[in-house]
Amino acid sequence: MKQFLSIFLAVFGLPLALCAQRGESTNSAISRNLEIFNDIYKQLDLYYVDSLNADTVIGWGIRSMLRQVDPFTDYFPDDDDELRQMATGKYAGIGSIIRYHKKEDRAIISEPYKGSPCDRAGVKAGDVIMSIDGHDVKGMTTSRVSEMLRGEAGTTFELRVRRWGETDTRTFMITRETIQMPQVPYYGIVRPGVGYIILTGFTEGACREVRQALLELKRQGATQLIFDLRDNPGGALNEAVDIVNLFVPKGRKVMFTKGKVASTNRDYYAASEPVDSVMPLVVLADGGSASSSEIVCGSLQDMDRAVIIGARTYGKGLVQAIRDLPYRGYLKMTTSRYYIPSGRCIQAYDYRHLNPDGSVGTVSDSLTNVFYTQGGREVRDGGGIKPDIEVKPDSFASIVYDLVDCDELFDFTVKYAAEHPTIAPAGEFSLSDEDYAQFVDYICQSGFTYNRRSDEVLKLLKDVARREGYLDSAREEFDALEAKFSKDLAADLMRCRKDIEPYLCDEIVLRYYYTEGTMKQMLRDDPSVSKALEVLANPDRYTQILHPDTNSRPTP
Repeated sequence: MKQFLSIFLAVFGLPLALCAQRGESTNSAISRNLEIFNDIYKQLDLYYVDSLNADTVIGWGIRSMLRQVDPFTDYFPDDDDELRQMATGKYAGIGSIIRYHKKEDRAIISEPYKGSPCDRAGVKAGDVIMSIDGHDVKGMTTSRVSEMLRGEAGTTFELRVRRWGETDTRTFMITRETIQMPQVPYYGIVRPGVGYIILTGFTEGACREVRQALLELKRQGATQLIFDLRDNPGGALNEAVDIVNLFVPKGRKVMFTKGKVASTNRDYYAASEPVDSVMPLVVLADGGSASSSEIVCGSLQDMDRAVIIGARTYGKGLVQAIRDLPYRGYLKMTTSRYYIPSGRCIQAYDYRHLNPDGSVGTVSDSLTNVFYTQGGREVRDGGGIKPDIEVKPDSFASIVYDLVDCDELFDFTVKYAAEHPTIAPAGEFSLSDEDYAQFVDYICQSGFTYNRRSDEVLKLLKDVARREGYLDSAREEFDALEAKFSKDLAADLMRCRKDIEPYLCDEIVLRYYYTEGTMKQMLRDDPSVSKALEVLANPDRYTQILHPDTNSRPTP
C-alpha cells in the first residue's frame, strides 16, 4: 500500500500544500505531503466508522490525481487487461458487440463478428441474452455482461438467448477464443484505377494490414488511392511511422518527439523502401481522427505527399509511454510532444491551464503559428490537421439522431433480416417504397418518441415572451406556430427519408455481410469519398493543391 501512496503523491500535491513556506524545495514538499497523506489514511483505517478497501480507495485517489494531468495518462492494476487490448487489439471472448435493450432490460447481441466463436455457433444479431452459465443477466449493465462473456481462451460456457419471433429460448455452448478484429475491415476498388483502404486503429500489426491491402489493390490495377482515417482514434506511434513509410522514400524524417528528459527526445525516419512513393494519394480525416492518425495525416501533408480531405482533426500532439509499477501494475503516462516534418506540434488542448469551470481550453486560431510544408505551402500548429479541402458534415433533423440510436430501428432491422433470407449485394442494396412504408408503420406502432429542437426553441421563446409581457398580444401567432409544429411521426419519417434510409440500409446490410459489407454500402453516398474521386479524376487540380505557386511566400 505504501508504494501505491508513493505513486499517488509523487505527482499530486494535496491542498494542504498551499500553506507551504515560500522557497520550499520540491523534494521537501513531496516528503511533507507523503507524510500527511500517509497519516490521513492511517487515521481513516483506524477510526473511520466503516472498513476501507485499500485497493478501491487508493485506486480512486490515483485516478482522481491523473484526471488533473491529461485524459491520456492512466493507471492499470495487475488484474486489468485493458492495456493489453489497447496495445495488441486482442482479447479472449466470443467475438461480438453487445448493446443494452431498454424494453428487455437486458443486453442483446448487436453484431457477431464474421467467423468468430459467436458467429460459428449460430448466434445472430438481435438475440436477447437470457443467461450466461445459468446466471440470469436481466438488469445487468452491458459492461458487466461483457465481463461475463470474456474469459480465458479455451474455456467453454453456456449462452442462453431468445430470438426475435420465438417464445422458447435457444442454448449455445461457446468456447472462448483470442479475438483480434482486423484493423483494415475493408479495402477495394471504388472506381477503375482507384483503390480504397479504411484503417480503424493503430494497434500491433496495423502497418502490415495496410501494406497487404495496398499491394493487393495495386495487383488489381489501382494507380491511385483513397486512405480513410476518419474516426480512427490512433494508437502505436511506430505503426504510424511505418505506414507513412509505405508512401515516402527511405530516409525521410517522419516526425520527432521532445519531452522533459533526454530519453524521450527522438527522431523517427522512414526505415524501409516504400511500396509506392508516387501514386496520387488522398487521405480522409475528421474530428475523430486523433493521435497516430494525425501523425500520418500531418506528415503526408507536410511532405506534400497527399491531399487531405474532410474536417479538422482532433488535435492530440502528445505521446504516451508505459511505465512499470510495483505489484505488476502499469502507468500509461504522457512523456513528450510530437512534431511533424514542418516542425509544428498540432496539440489543440491546453491541459496545463484549465478554464475556471474546469474545462479544457483550446488554442485559438489567432494564436497559432505559421509553418511551411516541404514545397512551401502554409500550415499551422496548435489545432489539429486542417484539411486541404474541407467537407462539412451533413446537418440532420433531430428525429434522425434519435432514430439512429433507438432500439426500435434496430428491432426493425432484426425483423427485416428474419423475413428476408437474402438481399442485394453490399453496395447495391436499397429499400423499395414498400419496404420503407413498412418501416414507417413499424416505428409508428412501436412507441418510439423523439424530441424536436423546434419544440424546445418554441417553448423557450414562449417563456421569454411571457416574462417580457408579450405573450398575450402574440398568443394567436404562438398558437399558429404550435399547430404548424404539431408532431406527425409518419410525416416526419417520410419527410426525412433521404437522411434516415442510408442508416437503415447500413444496419440491414450488416446483418448479411458483416462489417465489410457495411463499409462497402456506406461508400455509395459518402460525400468525402465523392470529393476524393473528383480530385483524383483531375490531375491538374491534384497537382495544384500540393504544389501551388509559392514564389511570393516569406522565407521560413
